[in-house]
Amino acid sequence: MSNVATHALVLLRAAARECQLAAPSFSDEQATEGLAAIDELRAHFLPRPASASSAQAAAHLLQLPLEILSVILSMLGTRELARLAASCRSLWCDDPTAPLPPMPPRQVGLVETELRRRAVVRGLDVGSSLPEGALSWVPYLLKRDRRNAQMRQAPLAVGPELSMFVDTEGRLLTCGCDEMDDAFLLGHADEDPGDASIDQPSPVPSMQDRRIVSVASSSDHCLALSADGEVYSWGEGDSGALGHGDRNTRMVPCRIESLSRIERTAVGPNSTSAAVDQSGKLFTWGLADWLVEGVDGDMQEFEEPNGLGHEFDADTKHQLTPKRVEALSQERVVGVALGWGFTLAVTDAGAVFSFGYSRNGELGHGSLTSVELPRRIEILAQTGRRFVAVAAGDRHVLALTEEGELYGWGHEEANGHGSGVAHLGEDHYERTPHRVEAFGRERVKLVDAWNVFSCAVTEKGELFTWGRTTIYKNLGHGDEGPRNEPKRVEGLSGVKVAAVAIGSTHWLAADEDGVVWAFGQRSALGLGYSGPEASAFVLPPTPIPTLRVRVLNSP
Repeated sequence: MSNVATHALVLLRAAARECQLAAPSFSDEQATEGLAAIDELRAHFLPRPASASSAQAAAHLLQLPLEILSVILSMLGTRELARLAASCRSLWCDDPTAPLPPMPPRQVGLVETELRRRAVVRGLDVGSSLPEGALSWVPYLLKRDRRNAQMRQAPLAVGPELSMFVDTEGRLLTCGCDEMDDAFLLGHADEDPGDASIDQPSPVPSMQDRRIVSVASSSDHCLALSADGEVYSWGEGDSGALGHGDRNTRMVPCRIESLSRIERTAVGPNSTSAAVDQSGKLFTWGLADWLVEGVDGDMQEFEEPNGLGHEFDADTKHQLTPKRVEALSQERVVGVALGWGFTLAVTDAGAVFSFGYSRNGELGHGSLTSVELPRRIEILAQTGRRFVAVAAGDRHVLALTEEGELYGWGHEEANGHGSGVAHLGEDHYERTPHRVEAFGRERVKLVDAWNVFSCAVTEKGELFTWGRTTIYKNLGHGDEGPRNEPKRVEGLSGVKVAAVAIGSTHWLAADEDGVVWAFGQRSALGLGYSGPEASAFVLPPTPIPTLRVRVLNSP
């Protein structure tokens, strides 16, 4: 039986289990009709000769009632949809040579219909005409659906001496050292555990009945997003970044009751958090403002906005519950990143907004002026590119276009431009976005940033890192020092990276099969200690045994 037919049969069996649970509510007539339908469906999935092609299997799928076939397509991943479309032209029906509507109307196939349905559900604007450079609707929509899925999923996260994972079953696992400045981030203890540590990825006990799809961690708090759109937080709570309406520390994950139908989350290094719901609303919470010391010997302190995007009065120091960023109410936000005191938001239209404290030009507006409310970065808009993702470190920003071009600004060690470029300021900060030329014609599909480090994953699945190295040799280039231009991690040659998470002490990268490769500080990697003779640092990327995380192509 072909992969297509086998996968469809698995989906039908899953649907049958759901029907069985609802069986008491069926009438006798409904049950009889259902059994008859099952008998007919079974005939379509009987074992066939090995010579049967996937195209033949897809043709048999077309014999199913349209309602059932539509349900099957809705449950397929992007990769399976692509294979199905490639195996059967009847499911594609997208002739790039056909005249545009209405002379005559273009025939729309089932795969395109399903992809358009997914876009509508997420509130994404597909439009009626192909974007410039796209040759056909199905490949364009498949690529966009895959990219959106990649942006939503974050199966890896790292904090100080902490690693977080989402395995293929949707379980939340953590490992590392539990206490960091009184923030208990492993999530395993409901009382003060002291200096507890876990040397291998272990499921968080209180989350065993939840299916997690995304995780995020800062130096003092963590977020986990469930498949149902619920957000759980734990860690140090004094700043209000946990979102529970108080400033209490929580040692195990607790649901943020005021949030629902969430698709993306983010945490910031300066005690802030953010979430984007399915309709594109952006919510932020945590430390509302912070005191900044003067420069050049001036010890005067002054308050600056902390990137929450709200108008606060002078007495508001904390936003204890998630609050919608009303200034973006006319926009549909699809991505968010939090830096040290500033925030970046990407809209479905491809625009990038920034707001918060601008000590080094991180907002991308060309000045050091702080911005309390969101402001579009006009320099990016003038490129004519549609931006789809952003990443923020402590003092730099990366922005990714739909075409796979990477733009960077902020601190020279991590913005990707290298030293000595013409547009770099004398203070070693770039205050306006410029394209990162180091990738040439290579297309980038994923970006991440933390502190003064950056990474990018190309369409080929190659991982590039750059920035300021530490004693943990955390760039993955062996004993090399800091690099201010992207360099491929040779230890992952031949590995197609599908997800990545970076931190000050260690990094994690997952390949397309969900295998996790780790390098940096051993105590946080989940590789075990291997006795007293084991090195404290893991320099070449090393796979974590028995662990598989949930990536797009994992089982």
